[in-house]
Amino acid sequence: VLAHFKRVDDLSDLAGPAERDLGTAVEEAWLEDHELEIVRGRVPMVYVEAVPVRIDEIGQVTHVGLLLRAMADSTISRAIVSGRVQWGETIRQALQRHLDKDLGPSAFPRLPAAPAPFTVVEYMPDPSRTGYHDPRQHAVSLAYLVPVEGECRPSQEALDFVWISSEEAAGAAVSAEMTGGQDRIVRLGLAYAGRLP
Repeated sequence: VLAHFKRVDDLSDLAGPAERDLGTAVEEAWLEDHELEIVRGRVPMVYVEAVPVRIDEIGQVTHVGLLLRAMADSTISRAIVSGRVQWGETIRQALQRHLDKDLGPSAFPRLPAAPAPFTVVEYMPDPSRTGYHDPRQHAVSLAYLVPVEGECRPSQEALDFVWISSEEAAGAAVSAEMTGGQDRIVRLGLAYAGRLP
């Protein structure tokens, strides 16, 4: 299926200005929508997910930030920051891009010096396979806890954003408002931070 894509030995021919300068973030999508649909049907996609958190003066998680957005399963649900890693983009760049896109430019997320995921999950079109569900694709997602210091204003696809206590974030009521297994990612993040009640 991918045979119709042109073989390219020198990727600089394909690169736009942002891709030619390795110090800048990728600014353009690397596949057209119809190409992305073909690839999603054949190859696992790489995603990053960020659980925005507020921390206190000693670094303990006190609050979790959740978006309200349209999800891949056609629901309007509470969600964490999530998105694809694009061609030529580092994990750090992908995290920053999705945090800026979803939380706005005044959120001021604090990415660690050496980002390491607290878990890796696999989303599948069949929800019974892993418990993480995305009807569009098989996706491998690296999940991070990201402290946020500024004011969050949902932008682009997000409808709303709220801060809730870490105790409330781990509860059944919030879990019922989330789909695709993202509630489990929030609980795993809280457990990783030692804040699961």
